[in-house]
Amino acid sequence: MTVLFLPEVEEYIYELIDILYKKNYFGFRESASMYVNDLVQDISFNLPSKVKKIAPSYFDRYGSNMYYASFRKNRNTMWYVFFNIYKYDNDTIFFVRYLSNNHVIAQYLLN
Repeated sequence: MTVLFLPEVEEYIYELIDILYKKNYFGFRESASMYVNDLVQDISFNLPSKVKKIAPSYFDRYGSNMYYASFRKNRNTMWYVFFNIYKYDNDTIFFVRYLSNNHVIAQYLLN
């Protein structure tokens, strides 16, 4: 199984370090970097085994027929990963199209 990220998601991941540091979620840039790296590793290694749900239609702007899975990083923040699943040769590819957290998108996940 392979987890790939859309280039726009990769760009957001790099920007996330600065966002978290500049908004004082972390006192040191290194701490923000470690948090983001841990998030990416968690997604890369554990997305295939996570419970997936069908993404609400609000998220169709990032791709159609997507699923999402959640990743809790602390007691206040849940990250949501939106992705498609493809089969290529004998591999299953999880293609991440969007990444955000409960502070930004929780209202769109409530059914």
